[in-house]
Parts: sequence; structure tokens; C-alpha cells
Amino acid sequence: MIARVRPYLVSFLFFLVGVYHVYTGDLLEASLYILASLAFAFNSMAAEPNLIAYKKTIVTITWSLIIVTGLLFLYLLQFKYL
Repeated sequence: MIARVRPYLVSFLFFLVGVYHVYTGDLLEASLYILASLAFAFNSMAAEPNLIAYKKTIVTITWSLIIVTGLLFLYLLQFKYL
């Protein structure tokens, strides 16, 4: 049971960090954490047996979110931290 819930907990933690960054006013960093949270959640949903009919769509959404999160991370790394 805990193995199926753990990815959702990681997703929830990323979401909470994103909400914290919204609260502090750093919206770019918040969007990074919220997108990563969504990527974790959709990746976990892709492994659910109840959603097997939607697996192709969920995997496509997951990869899109992963790519967008990576691009946003590189943007933040280049223009905010370097």
C-alpha cells in the first residue's frame, strides 16, 4: 500500500513547496515546483490499473510535463542563479 501512495506524497510535497514559493512571491520558482508536482502525479497515475484505458494519454501528458519542467529548470538556472 505504501509503495502505491509514496509517489503521490512526493507530488504533494512538491506542491506544498510550490505554494510556499507563491506565498513568498517567487512565482517562477513556484511554477517549477507545481509543474514537477503534476509530472509526479501523472507519472503515478500512468501505473494505476484502473486507468489502463487512458494510459497513452496520461503518458503523453507526463512526458510533456517533464519536458516543460526541464526547460523551466534550465531557464531558472541560467537567468536566476548564474
